[in-house]
Amino acid sequence: MHPDSKETAKKDSTPLPLYQQVKEHILSNIKAGQWPAGARVPSENELVDSLGVSRMTANRAVRELTAEGVLVRMQGKGTFVRERKPVATLLEIKPIADEIAQKGGVHSSRLHILEMVRSQGELALAMNLTPGDKVCHVVLVHMDNGNPVQLEDRYVNPLVAPEFMEQDFTKTTPSRYLLDVAPLTEVEHVVEALLPDKNTQDLLYLNGPEPCLVLYRRTWSHDKVATRSTFVHPGSRFRLGGRFKPSSQARPLEA
Repeated sequence: MHPDSKETAKKDSTPLPLYQQVKEHILSNIKAGQWPAGARVPSENELVDSLGVSRMTANRAVRELTAEGVLVRMQGKGTFVRERKPVATLLEIKPIADEIAQKGGVHSSRLHILEMVRSQGELALAMNLTPGDKVCHVVLVHMDNGNPVQLEDRYVNPLVAPEFMEQDFTKTTPSRYLLDVAPLTEVEHVVEALLPDKNTQDLLYLNGPEPCLVLYRRTWSHDKVATRSTFVHPGSRFRLGGRFKPSSQARPLEA
C-alpha cells in the first residue's frame, strides 16, 4: 500500500464529532422524506433520549442547522423543517444599478465602509461561522440621479468571494460582483417598515425620521452562507415589488 493510502484510510475511519452525527441524522431523515418541509423535528430532549447524546450536543446540532437555514424555531411550538425554495422559482436578484437604469435613472454610490472584521455573536450564528472568523463588511449608499434610495449594509463570507475586498464599489456594486463569483443557490428575505435612526437619516439625506422599508437578506452559495445584508429604503423614494406565477419563474425583485 502506498504510504499516503494508510494516512487516508486513518482519516476516513475517524468518527464524526457527536454533534455532527446528530446533524447527519436529522439531515438524512429530511432527505429521505421522513420529515418533509413544515414537519416538526424531535425536540432536543427527544434527541437526547433517542440518540443517547448530551443536551449540549443536541442543542449545538439543532442550533447549527437553524443557522444554516435547514430548520426554523418557533417560540412555544418547536423546531420545524424549513421550506427551502430555489431562488429561481421565487425571484431573480438584480443589482440595484440595473434597476435604476431600467427606469431611466443614473446610478451612483457613496462608499462609507469597506473593512475586514471578526464575526461575533448573532452575526457568526447567522452566517454559520465560528466566532472570530473574518468576514468582509461594506456599507454604501446607492443613489438614483443623485438622490439616495438605498443604504446597503452587507457582510460577506470571504470563502465564497476571496477577492471582495479588492473591488472598487464606486464602479460596480456588491450585488453585481457577487452574482458573478458566488452563484446563488438559496435566499432568505424578511421585510419590515421602521423609523430610521439618526445615522441612517444622515446617510440617506432624510429630513427627520421618515418611514423606511427595510429588507433583511441572507444568501447561500452551495453549502455556505454567502452574505447577510440589510437594505434600508426611504418610503417616499422607493417601491419594492415583483410579479410571479406559481410554479414559474418570478420577475425580478430589487437587490
